[in-house]
Amino acid sequence: MNPSFRTDNLSMSSPKVLFGFHAVGVRLKTAPQSIIEIYYEATRRDARMRQFLERANEAGARLIEADNLRLAKLCGSHGHQGVAARVEPVAQVHSLDDLLDAVVGPPLILVLDGITDPHNLGACLRVADGAGAHAVIAPKDHAAGINATVAKVASGAAETMPYFMVTNLARTLGELKERSIWITGTSDDAPKTLYQVDLKGPTALVLGAEGAGMRQLTRKTCDELVSIPMHGAVESLNVSVASGVCLYEALRQRSL
Repeated sequence: MNPSFRTDNLSMSSPKVLFGFHAVGVRLKTAPQSIIEIYYEATRRDARMRQFLERANEAGARLIEADNLRLAKLCGSHGHQGVAARVEPVAQVHSLDDLLDAVVGPPLILVLDGITDPHNLGACLRVADGAGAHAVIAPKDHAAGINATVAKVASGAAETMPYFMVTNLARTLGELKERSIWITGTSDDAPKTLYQVDLKGPTALVLGAEGAGMRQLTRKTCDELVSIPMHGAVESLNVSVASGVCLYEALRQRSL
């Protein structure tokens, strides 16, 4: 197997922490047996918390009362919504090769070049999951990895969307081409717009960081470049918004 298609140790052996209703709720739904324990803020008694605790009890999860300070310390954030869980890692696809071999129909992949903000990564994973993308790819260098903040923002998508961090992004794009996957990059100065190209076939959509865009080598590796039309005063979109625009245009075309 080509080493550039390996993940960055996504199947970690040590437990990790998820927090927020969405992130913990998705784990309860998809892999309840992997939950070691759930901490919840006992002073919160609203309907959302009651419903969550009912689901946790039905799943047989171990529940532990905790105050806000303990939850914040556990999560490294005050945005826990009163819920956190210590979980074992779930089985992940270990290579992009394996994933692509199993895809039925034309693959749709999101490639992120230079996205270092965990909030942006979380939002991109969420929109990729919603649009039915098969995977998200990023370089090991100059990119955010999966952490508790990413999982919180992704609202559960960090658990369901395969995320591959590759050693050499340009080489990986070349290997996608060998699988007849068309590499479409986004650039403000592209001659065509997103709505003038065919995204129904095997496609990898490449987006760079807001402002800086794709790195030069990544840009040169793309089969074609497209722009997102901008008709207002702002010159560009946040990368997660741009990802949503691109992925849902591909979804729209594939639904015709």
